[in-house]
This record gives sequence, structure tokens and C-alpha cells, in this order.
Amino acid sequence: MPLLDLFWAMVLFLFWFMIIWIFIGVFADIFRRNDLSGLAKAGWLLLIFVLPFIGLLIYMIARPKMTEQDKQMMQAAQERERRASGYSAADEVAKLSKLRDEGKITAEEYEAMKKQAMLTV
Repeated sequence: MPLLDLFWAMVLFLFWFMIIWIFIGVFADIFRRNDLSGLAKAGWLLLIFVLPFIGLLIYMIARPKMTEQDKQMMQAAQERERRASGYSAADEVAKLSKLRDEGKITAEEYEAMKKQAMLTV
């Protein structure tokens, strides 16, 4: 019997951990968004505190899939990652020209990949 009690205690812990994680994520999302006014943010927080589970579900359903702010944040993160990894379009084009010279890619593929490499800068 103690093993079963341990199992249910672990399940309950996991459940509470997930709920707390969702609360933190939703609070961070509410405060991070620029498209919500202060009154709207206060309304969402009030709803989440008064009706926690239903409020969280309503927020997750009502939130837009991806806002313009989300797209900008994703582009900034990708740019930081590119800079941190040492990505260089010139190096990429040099690698592509070497592949073209070796005959591993065609001239058309080279031009298409070169355009793609230049766009990611």
C-alpha cells in the first residue's frame, strides 16, 4: 500500500507543478504583451485569480496564435543565435561555390541557395 501512496503523491506533485507552471507562463504572457491595455491586463488577472482553472483555459483559448510582437521576438532570438554561432553569409556562399565547383550542386541550385543565404543575414 505505501507504494501506491507514493505513486499518487508523485502524480499530485506533477499536477500542481504543471498548474503553477501554467500560471507563471500566463502571467508572463499577460505582462509581456503590448497589444493589451492596462485595464485588459487587470481584467485577465482578476479572472485568473477569481476562477483559476476556467480563467486559464479561457485565456489560452482566447489568446491569438501569434501576434506581431511574437514574430519580432522570434526574429530577434534567431538573430542572436546566428550571431552567437558565428554564422556568416560570406562563409556560406564560399561553401556553396566549393560544392558547385566540385559538381555536387548545379548552377541553378547554387544561385537559389546563395539567395537563401543572403536573405538570412
